[in-house]
Amino acid sequence: MRVLLRLFQQQQQQQQQHAKLLAAPSGGLFRWRQATAAAAAPVTAALVAISGIRMAASEERIYPTTLEGFGYGFNEEGKLRQLDKDTGKLTDRVFDYQVYTSLSENQAHYEALGDVITQYVYERLEEKEGMKKLYVPADVPPEEATFVFSTVEKLDRPKKLLVLIHGSGVVRAGQWARSLIINDCLDSGTQIPYIRRGRELGYEVLLLNTNDNYRTVKGARKSIRGSRNPTEHAATVLEQYILASQPESVAIVAHSYGGVVTVELAQRFPNFFRDKVFAVGFTDSVHASSLVPEALKKIGRNWVTAKDPLDTPLTITKHDIPRHSAGHIKHEMTSYSCMSALFEFLESRYAEFRTNRGEEPRSKKAKGDEL
Repeated sequence: MRVLLRLFQQQQQQQQQHAKLLAAPSGGLFRWRQATAAAAAPVTAALVAISGIRMAASEERIYPTTLEGFGYGFNEEGKLRQLDKDTGKLTDRVFDYQVYTSLSENQAHYEALGDVITQYVYERLEEKEGMKKLYVPADVPPEEATFVFSTVEKLDRPKKLLVLIHGSGVVRAGQWARSLIINDCLDSGTQIPYIRRGRELGYEVLLLNTNDNYRTVKGARKSIRGSRNPTEHAATVLEQYILASQPESVAIVAHSYGGVVTVELAQRFPNFFRDKVFAVGFTDSVHASSLVPEALKKIGRNWVTAKDPLDTPLTITKHDIPRHSAGHIKHEMTSYSCMSALFEFLESRYAEFRTNRGEEPRSKKAKGDEL
């Protein structure tokens, strides 16, 4: 581009001499025309060359639809690794971003791989974790709807329900951070560890899909009814599946922008949060403290990026949710790094919730049990 700029500057200088040369004898005018043509030639060539580069960069590539097609797979530790081109076996080579010389093409390749990983996570949730796909809304053809994942096909009066809400951007149901799935491992980047731990503690688990807001129907891109944006999606799921299931108690874990969605739900459904939601674990939430309902401050805790040891209480603004250290300085790692402390908080809050309802905590023996 610098070369092209210089050429344009040279051409402008030649043009500035044009008026002088017009006043010269015909021989001088002829010489100017020759000089102008000579100067214009490299500019034209440069424009053609750059145009060709832009055309090449803008050409749409057809990307594979499987991890294997991209030359990758996950090993037993859930780490993305390259496949050997000859044997097809996994190697120790990590993800390589620099596939092309063009930055835009490398980014397009990365995003296409990310889309395949989203499908991989969806399939893993169903095939290995036993999650069930529930459509939103439920009264339209599946191809026109989005979906969430549930540990059961039909939620029916769950005793403990755990709702997981991811952040904004490219992530979808079952993910905390796509970059972690690609560059670290499935455990840190997906919600699978939360699903497993939740089940161990007796929760049914529901995964929201707040960023899945559009479908292409008959060649036209259209918004999904009831899921045009993250908050609308969450509200629709709450009404269509959570409230309809009449849960005894509910806990929510929300990462990053998921915290904004949760705060808006608490504003919109105050009775539900007062009567049913016993705890909300935020992981580096980006909500505005001034919008947090008073009830949410009593049942919520936000694990944020910090150098302090995990679960260290941190200073907070007067109107915000209590903040504790997530034990990590990277935003996208907070959900994974604080998981043990977060579940301890949920269980502590659940015991208090039961006590307030006149139920004895399970850890206490009922009278006569010693007999």
